[in-house]
Amino acid sequence: MATDRTELITRAEAWLAEDPDPETREELAKLIAAQDTDELAARFAGTLQFGTAGLRGELGAGPMRMNRSVVIRAAAGLAAYLKAKGQGEGLVVIGYDARYKSADFARDTAAVMVGAGLKAAVLPRPLPTPVLAFAIRHLGAVAGIEVTASHNPPRDNGYKVYLGDGSQIVPPADGEIAAEIAAVRSLNDVPRPEAGWETLDDEVLRAYLARTDAVLTPGSPRDVQVVYTPMHGVGRDTLVAAFARAGFPAPTVVADQAEPDPDFPTVAFPNPEEPGAMDLSFATARSVGPDIVIANDPDADRCAVAVPAPGTKDGWRMLRGDEVGALLAAHLVSKQASGTFATTIVSSSLMSRIAAASSLPYEETLTGFKWLARVDGLRYAFEEALGYCVDPEGVRDKDGITAALLIAELAAELKQSGRTLSDLLDDLALEFGLHATDQLSVRVEDLSLIAGAMRRLREQPPVSLAGLPVASSDDLNKGTESLPPTDGLRYYLSGAAGSGVESARVVVRPSGTEPKLKCYLEAVVPVASADALPAARETATAVLAAVKEDLAAALGI
Repeated sequence: MATDRTELITRAEAWLAEDPDPETREELAKLIAAQDTDELAARFAGTLQFGTAGLRGELGAGPMRMNRSVVIRAAAGLAAYLKAKGQGEGLVVIGYDARYKSADFARDTAAVMVGAGLKAAVLPRPLPTPVLAFAIRHLGAVAGIEVTASHNPPRDNGYKVYLGDGSQIVPPADGEIAAEIAAVRSLNDVPRPEAGWETLDDEVLRAYLARTDAVLTPGSPRDVQVVYTPMHGVGRDTLVAAFARAGFPAPTVVADQAEPDPDFPTVAFPNPEEPGAMDLSFATARSVGPDIVIANDPDADRCAVAVPAPGTKDGWRMLRGDEVGALLAAHLVSKQASGTFATTIVSSSLMSRIAAASSLPYEETLTGFKWLARVDGLRYAFEEALGYCVDPEGVRDKDGITAALLIAELAAELKQSGRTLSDLLDDLALEFGLHATDQLSVRVEDLSLIAGAMRRLREQPPVSLAGLPVASSDDLNKGTESLPPTDGLRYYLSGAAGSGVESARVVVRPSGTEPKLKCYLEAVVPVASADALPAARETATAVLAAVKEDLAAALGI
């Protein structure tokens, strides 16, 4: 035990000797002086894994935290990978959000790239992630990095990596980059000049904004009143500028969430999906009376939409990502869009029916836009976690700015006809069946609980959920004809006699970005007429609640 303690202190002292950041040096020095072996063990238990498009984790000292030392190693590994691929003289463009340390991480990355012989350009200030994704293709870069933790808690930051096609990395590139990172022995071996990179001006942002016009139909209605929140992130100025260019009325911005603030003081989690995150937006909407409410997450790659809900406590209802995804699909179909429509295996299957009805190609991928962006002939993609790609030629990633423009155009068109987004959702339910979705999400401190739950499901698979028999199942660890292997389980349920349900589906998977086990539920209920919609919704709600209950028992957490 004494040897373990000595080894741990030795490793911490070696890390301290190389740490270039005075703040994390002080933090680590205090832990070493206090002989806080429990905390040191947590920080030196391994290294942050280069996973879903890069790195994400809590800020702090040590290899299991996000800090300048970890970022410099990651940048050096990426530079080595690019040089090994014959791109050692190419341009790497770097963007960042307004979180703590984001600007420092961006600057360190630029220095590493220049030191490795590549060219580097940094966006002029904190800007939405979609601007960075656009800039990669616009500037002909060989790679791009966005420093962001998206909608994670304030204590987190992250490092998202794109290659030259403008989409996020996937295997085998992620593993090859991770191997190059692991090969970095000492920060002293990584040249980091004080200058040599370019700080871009607003030309890239202007080009991005000019591109946003492409998602709208010239001459389409623009009369829609919007309450908007950037959720203390970086979306406000870009979205307001895009709305002004397009000729929409200026959105009413939620005052207390308008400015970038890395503490995210008004929300527990800066994610529009989280309980309470939209409270200030709804309060503003009750006083202003808009047609819709729109929210971006802090790096503005996601877009949330809320609609009036008279008689409810808030007076407003957040649409699920699946609902917004279907609305945008229907809108694009009405605009005679052509090309492949795509979504993920955990998102609503409604779009498959919308696409089939218009004879459009349709594909499903694993979770995340790193997969969706690679679909051949892609025209439109969405995932249930509020991500939408409506202009894949401009941004091959989710984009909360252009999605907001397109949903505003749809709301304006409907308004001109005396209708609403809710009315269009009813139309889709009547035509294709009510596709109701929900989630069971379990946040844990101990990641072994997630592994244990997945093991239990594999060892004792359910034969029915909510009284609906499991007709078939897939262990996604083995992959399928169309999907690479991933840690997940999928169950297809048949409608039982008297249930009122046509079919149901459950997908269970560990989150790739947070310590969560996520279960995605869908129930499809036939709807004979508009009068039958309320009863269909009640049936779907009851079935999904029962599936949740049975699934929670099967998971054992």
